[in-house]
Amino acid sequence: MGTLTPAFAVPIYTAQMPDCSAVNAQLRQLFLSRENADYVRHDPYPVASQGLFESRFDLFDWPEPCVAKMRDFCLSQLYQLIGEINGYDTQTLQRLHLAQESWFHITRHGGYFGYHNHPMHSWSGVYCVCQEGDEGVDSSGLLTFMNPHPASTMYMDMASLRMKSPYGNGSVALRLQPGQLVLFPSWMLHEVTAFLPKQEGFRITVAFNARFMMVGETPAPGR
Repeated sequence: MGTLTPAFAVPIYTAQMPDCSAVNAQLRQLFLSRENADYVRHDPYPVASQGLFESRFDLFDWPEPCVAKMRDFCLSQLYQLIGEINGYDTQTLQRLHLAQESWFHITRHGGYFGYHNHPMHSWSGVYCVCQEGDEGVDSSGLLTFMNPHPASTMYMDMASLRMKSPYGNGSVALRLQPGQLVLFPSWMLHEVTAFLPKQEGFRITVAFNARFMMVGETPAPGR
């Protein structure tokens, strides 16, 4: 029997904030109160749609305690992930200095975000505050990652069509739960499918991008 190796794997990390109900309620109220011209991003990506509000990119700098608690959870999980998959100990992680941009989305009926990635960053994250009113609509408001191996579908037959994870050819689609965080490499193409509530409702998420410098080190790509 030979050895099966999952080569070229892509890390997608999920975590759940414990006891998140109170902080999410505070974030929900705060973001809805700032869904206005003073906080809107003025140069939105062309892949954004009507029905989607995107804030300016300074969210993690806001002084509100609910923002600070959510930010600290997101960034602590990111550092934990980086340490695990790079084999960094605590002392090494302390030399890793972060620069970030962060914002919130409020998505109403029909809003979506087309496929895109986040250049000039290494890690991205999405935190779910709420997704309300579209329960039972399977295709609504899904964070969807495109399979990054386009050549894998150049020829398909029944010997390759139904390969199990992590070898499959399809996309990965996630319906986020309140308090759930998803971390992924910034180069990954991803979208959010149209939000289609059956009644009044909206989807509120926080997104952020991160890049790092390590004291005394210069990265050497490909090594």
